[in-house]
Amino acid sequence: DLVEDVVSFDSRILRTGVALMAEPGEIAAAFREGRPHRYVPALRLYFFVSLIFFVILNASNLAIVQFEVTATPQTIVKHGNAFFIVNQDAANDPASPRLIPIPAAKAQEKGTKYGFSAKTHFFAPVGAYHSQIPPEALTKLLGNHESAASLQVNNKEETWFETRIMDTMKALVANPAALNEPLTTWMPRVLFLLLPLFALLLWVFYVRQRKEFYFVDHLIFSLNMHSFVFIVLIVAVGVAQLASEDWVAWGALFAMGAYLLIAMKRFYHQSWFWTALKFVCIGFIYTVFFLSPALAGVIAASIFWT
Repeated sequence: DLVEDVVSFDSRILRTGVALMAEPGEIAAAFREGRPHRYVPALRLYFFVSLIFFVILNASNLAIVQFEVTATPQTIVKHGNAFFIVNQDAANDPASPRLIPIPAAKAQEKGTKYGFSAKTHFFAPVGAYHSQIPPEALTKLLGNHESAASLQVNNKEETWFETRIMDTMKALVANPAALNEPLTTWMPRVLFLLLPLFALLLWVFYVRQRKEFYFVDHLIFSLNMHSFVFIVLIVAVGVAQLASEDWVAWGALFAMGAYLLIAMKRFYHQSWFWTALKFVCIGFIYTVFFLSPALAGVIAASIFWT
């Protein structure tokens, strides 16, 4: 069907692309108004653009995310009867506290202390970043883990979980893109499961219009919205090679938010006030209670996979 659409002179692909990019909410409205033949079916469109996104990443050898692990030496000082770590970032960030309290037992341990952190990089070439950890810092980290695990032989679940975390840490030290393969495997599945949940949120907030909008209408709207998200991500992949990652991320979020707001106004035909209010509520609930836990689950699954 896709090949037929592409090679056809009167292609629905072109009309669908223009409507999806320039007319937010139009494709869902066409389905509801009984003129869906003008455009590619919503489910097929979603599968198509999501496939293109992951094919581009694979073909260009780009990772969805890379974690650049770094270790910084930390100085322990005693102030009164308490022990503190001198914040090494205080010189670069005057707003950060200079002293971080720590338990006295850890403060009395001999040797240099290290603080570990991970900086994330999106849509960068695999191998573009390398973790900056001195061998002695990694040795201390692994040594502390082995000592802690030996004291927890009666708590096998906790020890197993910590072991997986440490294995992941070692994998990221060796390769910041170590989680990319499991992320690529799990993310499409999780995002697909979020489609009906987003549609359910729309149904709840527009329940008073249930005689006008059936659940399937909300589902088509959700499919088209998520299709646009993948198109934004495809554009972000290219722009990220030329511009700052922070600017690309904020630009992508702004484009998605503006598109959703306009699409809701166009599709549901409510005033701007009620549309904006429902946009804020739906966006907050979806992000906090659905999207964030889902992404956390993807990261957790990637850790156990690694």
